Amino acid sequence: MAVYVDRSQHKLGRMITCHMLADTLDELHDMADRIGAERGWYQISRTGVPHYDIPRFRRARAIELGAIEVGRRETCAIMDRVRLPKEDWPPPARHAKRRRAARS
Repeated sequence: MAVYVDRSQHKLGRMITCHMLADTLDELHDMADRIGAERGWYQISRTGVPHYDIPRFRRARAIELGAIEVGRRETCAIMDRVRLPKEDWPPPARHAKRRRAARS
């Protein structure tokens, strides 16, 4: 069992973030606690992948604590492996529909 951080660089406000994934939810939340990530940062993607978006300095700390750095292909394989069953996905965000309606 392991925790993984990808090499992606996504801009979030003024931060550059990446994804942190793990083989189990317990490992994912344990590493998040160890690197000081807030539980509010936990997400389940639109495709059912549990993860945290973490800034670069927390990524470095996760690697120090044993997280494995992975590339795009490895990240996709991990996402396929850890994807939650559809019934465990969160409901779609309602605000997205409101925003689209407001633009029309």
